[in-house]
Amino acid sequence: MNKGELVDAIAKDAGLTKADAGKALNAFVSNVTGTLKKGKSVQLIGFGTFSISKRAARSGRNPQTGATIKIAAKKVAKFKAGKALADTVK
Repeated sequence: MNKGELVDAIAKDAGLTKADAGKALNAFVSNVTGTLKKGKSVQLIGFGTFSISKRAARSGRNPQTGATIKIAAKKVAKFKAGKALADTVK
């Protein structure tokens, strides 16, 4: 499912126009992104938790040349499915 299909499904299920469903989805994504930027997590009971994880710096290998390279430390977004979602998908 892509973003357009998700907007269509939200509009149909919630009885909204596609424009309103698109605005709601964009607001959700924007708020989750903003919260993660602040280093906080977003927990939706039964669905899952969006959080930030720190990756340590490490050394890697360039596959073309075989040379060792340094990979910088960074923060990455993580999603952990909640129990209800995990049980539904089984």
